[in-house]
Amino acid sequence: MDHIFRNFEKVYVSFSGGKDSGVLLNLIIDYMRRHKIKKKVGVLFIDLEGQYKLTIDYIISILTQNADLFEVFWCCLPLNLRNAVSVFQPFWTPWEPAQKDKWIRPLPDFPGVITIHNNPFPFFRKHMEFEDFIRDFGVWYARDAKTACLVGIRSDESLNRFRTIALKEKGMLSNLNWTTKMTGAAQLYNCYPIYDWTTGDIWVANAKFGWPYNRLYDMFYKAGVPLSKQRICQPYGDDQRIGLNLFRVIEPETWAHVVNRVSGANFGNIYSGNSILGYRNVKLPEGHTWRSYTKMLLATLPGETAANYRERFIKFVRYWNRTGCAVSGGTWLPPEASVSKNFSSRGTRGKPLVVYRGIPDSIPARLEAKKVAPTWRRMAICILKNDQLCKSLSFTQTKRQRERMKTLLEKYGKL
Repeated sequence: MDHIFRNFEKVYVSFSGGKDSGVLLNLIIDYMRRHKIKKKVGVLFIDLEGQYKLTIDYIISILTQNADLFEVFWCCLPLNLRNAVSVFQPFWTPWEPAQKDKWIRPLPDFPGVITIHNNPFPFFRKHMEFEDFIRDFGVWYARDAKTACLVGIRSDESLNRFRTIALKEKGMLSNLNWTTKMTGAAQLYNCYPIYDWTTGDIWVANAKFGWPYNRLYDMFYKAGVPLSKQRICQPYGDDQRIGLNLFRVIEPETWAHVVNRVSGANFGNIYSGNSILGYRNVKLPEGHTWRSYTKMLLATLPGETAANYRERFIKFVRYWNRTGCAVSGGTWLPPEASVSKNFSSRGTRGKPLVVYRGIPDSIPARLEAKKVAPTWRRMAICILKNDQLCKSLSFTQTKRQRERMKTLLEKYGKL
């Protein structure tokens, strides 16, 4: 904190009301009080509408009690978010004016809440991607001043977060690995002051220093959610849908609005812990092969959704047919597999590559889980899980695909 406040002209924090950003905000408050810092710190809170009442109560409380320290940007704007619980509505938009009668909760009663009607951001456009908004806000806030964006991510939560900290190729301030220079702004850096904290550290700090925290975590604990799995985020995402049923348990009145808000929410609640949205326990219907079942599933989907899957499945098959992957010696291989003349140039450098002349219907589950072969079963389960990004086939969504999907939704949304 001392390094940040001494080396940056502007400081703002990305705040969500969760345990990590809450601890980070308390560290800032303690530092500013102790050193009698008068210059206000920016607080960016992007309100995604689908929030627990307990979370909003906590946010209002901590920001009100420390209003003398903060310049708050409480954003209730129509951004584009993933809806992983429906094939008919693959994206949803919080605070969409045309959907006001379905909003999960009314606009918050907090001074200066930013909506589409009083939006001060010249970069904002309706239905822009969440990630684009985060980046453009930082550039706008910095305005060529040396600026630190404080982010409460911890490297023990995921491999991607660890890589954010560990990569040596990134730009850093004073060679500090917990800083990352952001593209698009001359002097904007992301700073991760609690990057090396564990989940245990978070709760020890709250207890030791008597910091206020989001009491929703008490309810998670009572509901049997392990400490490592307790997260607060928009309810309909690919990973977040697993916790949909917690709305029903913890805040039934909020749950009623969550179900009504987007297509497929109740389906996600019913099957989030079921094999239909799992992987290993999906059973093949009688009379089908995995190949015929995959084709039947594709035939039942809306046209654009089916086209998306077909495009990715074709790339998936071509990859295994032409490139393949390295497999350890002695690994069982199906008849469709053959050893290529080429060698791996990746992490398993120097090993021969295995390619596939055809796609097996299925292989033993332990091998399939390691993703060492393409199978029709993997493609069928990809559809059953509503994995439209095909993450289980090692795909990610490209920016071009996001923009194309947004254009299609705008073009056909009113039909």
